[in-house]
Amino acid sequence: MSDFEIVPATEKDCGLILEFIRKLAQYEKLLHEVVGTEADVKRELFGEDAVAHCVIGYHEGKPVAFALYFFNFSTFMTRKGLYLEDIFVEPEYRGRGFGKQLMRYLARVAKEKGCARFEWVVLEWNTPAIGFYEKIGAKLMTDWRLCRLTGQALTDFAGEQ
Repeated sequence: MSDFEIVPATEKDCGLILEFIRKLAQYEKLLHEVVGTEADVKRELFGEDAVAHCVIGYHEGKPVAFALYFFNFSTFMTRKGLYLEDIFVEPEYRGRGFGKQLMRYLARVAKEKGCARFEWVVLEWNTPAIGFYEKIGAKLMTDWRLCRLTGQALTDFAGEQ
């Protein structure tokens, strides 16, 4: 599709990235959890110790999608992996193959970087996304559960001796 271009994000895109994050959070009914700022995006994606990467999808020059990812590590495979933290396509642009193109782009990045895996999570109620992921060949890992320490629980646990 020549009318869709995927471009690595730059520091000037911090506001746009945060806007996409908020739109995704709103779709996932989690907007109340978004506390990041443009300064946070700038530091974590483009700072000296950047931990994540982002690409933006443009349709006819307009930003309509994004994907944010980072590299993790598999001890069993003793190789790095690519972890997709977030992907979002504006609702009016869904069904045109843009999400698939973003996923394929990231799969290629994973292969180019020598990754053994390309992983992500999906909310259980997001049946359109689940169907899409299964259609591209992804395996749903039903035996695993995501665990999380955040906020006061993280502070409390980190402070225990």
